[in-house]
Amino acid sequence: MPRTDEAEAFFYAVYSAIQEIPHGKVTSYGHIARLIGTPQRPRQVGVCLKHLPSDTSQTFHNGNVPWQRVINSKGIISPRGHPSGAANQAQVLRGEGVTVTTGNLGELMVDLAVYGWFPRQLPSEEAAGIAPPVDSDDDG
Repeated sequence: MPRTDEAEAFFYAVYSAIQEIPHGKVTSYGHIARLIGTPQRPRQVGVCLKHLPSDTSQTFHNGNVPWQRVINSKGIISPRGHPSGAANQAQVLRGEGVTVTTGNLGELMVDLAVYGWFPRQLPSEEAAGIAPPVDSDDDG
């Protein structure tokens, strides 16, 4: 089923933002949502990643959108609905030099204090002189 223009714009914004996450860093679904001006939509960021095409002829695909760099706000790698999904993501992150540990319940975790990437705005928008998004939990 084709996406609406609004959905297509959201997918584009999510994928573009994720492309700005530096190698060896991670951020959360919620932070991506906040950076693109929709802080109430972190789950939809996850939906976008779930539907990231593998077809390299597409504008955005799993070869040019570093999907592995998005985890939950607690630093836990989400299972992604597939038994080996979290392990695969952990392996790719380890390949980028990110330390992934195993928690008490077997969850795969990344220390956000060490590897977290949480800028106030996207680097491309800052470079373009665009004001950061207004956020209700912003300090100033």
